[in-house]
This record gives sequence, C-alpha cells and structure tokens, in this order.
Amino acid sequence: MTVQKFIAYTPLDINGQKLDSQQELTLSILETSGNYLLHKDVLRHFGSQRQGTVSTKTRSEVRGGGRKPWRQKGRGTARAGTIRSPIWIGGGTIFGPKPRNYRQKLNKKVRQIARKSALSVKAKSEQIYVIEDFNFDAPKTNELAGILDALALTGKKTLLLTNELQTNVYKSGKNIPKVNVLEADKASTYDLLNSQILLLQKGAIEKLESTFN
Repeated sequence: MTVQKFIAYTPLDINGQKLDSQQELTLSILETSGNYLLHKDVLRHFGSQRQGTVSTKTRSEVRGGGRKPWRQKGRGTARAGTIRSPIWIGGGTIFGPKPRNYRQKLNKKVRQIARKSALSVKAKSEQIYVIEDFNFDAPKTNELAGILDALALTGKKTLLLTNELQTNVYKSGKNIPKVNVLEADKASTYDLLNSQILLLQKGAIEKLESTFN
C-alpha cells in the first residue's frame, strides 16, 4: 500500500483569484491494481446501462415448418426436413442473443479503490481545480457560466463536485453544455474519468476524505 499526497491546491474564489489557504487531498491506492480496477469499474458502469432485452428465435421457436417441405430424393437438391432450419431465410438463429442481465458485481472496497485511482489520475494530469464553496438562491445559469469563464473552463468537459446536494447549482449546470454537477460522494469512477476538468468545492474535498476513510 502506498500513500500519495497531492497538496499544491490553492483554492480559487468564484472570480478565479487565489485564496490564502491550501487544501490537502490524501489518497491511498494499490500500486499494482489501480488500472485493472479502473477498467473493471468502468465495465461495471456500462454493463448497468444495458437493458439486455434483445432476443432472437431458435429453430424450435419459429412458427410453421412442421412438415417436410419436399421429398427426400429425386429433386436434385439437398434434403430438408423443415423450413425452420437456420440455413433457410426465415428460419431460426444459431447462437443468437437472448435476454440476459449484463450487470457486474464489484465489492464496495474495490469500487472505492477504483475511485481513488481515478482521482490520482486526474491529480497527476493536473486536471483538478479547487474552488471555494458557493451556492445560488435560485437556478442561475449565467452566474455559473461566469464562474467557469473566470476559471478559463468554458467549453471544457467539467465535473463540478459539491459538498452537499445543491439543487440550484445542479439546475444551473444542466443548461450548460459539457458541465455536470454531482455530490462528491455520488460521483462514480466513470464520472471522474469522463471529465476533462474536475472542479472541487472546498467542502467536497472534506467529504471525499471522510468517504474514503
């Protein structure tokens, strides 16, 4: 087990100006299993999105074809016992898909390590920004867009993690392309990896640390 500390995060205010304090984000991950667990958790995410309702008919489920279509010999063609054979148009399907559940199960600790690894990837790539806590009295798309513009994040796929459920901030972000707003403890491994920039509120860092610990 190795401990990686990412300390050099000077929080910014909503105008993009640096504050005096610093935030420390401490993550502990396994050196050898990080990428493998990231892959497993992302596959689990995509599997849970699949309905698994596609279905094809086997030869026993195709309607008709109970009698032999023609005599066994004398026609100069191949013998045939039923029109439900997979070699005929309209016949059954060989090894076709059937309804199934694509969900994969991963232990909670494994998913937790995968999320830590995803945060580490973002930290190493310098794609984490820390901003002071803020909230709106009502949904205000222009104000949130102004904050992103002050941070030079306009047009970038940004994931904003808040310290708690902030309905007004969430609704403001829904109207901005490439912006997603989630509670810090609700973001999955795929959510973290599927963003160019990870924008953390100061309170979100504390919530992440308490969640992992």
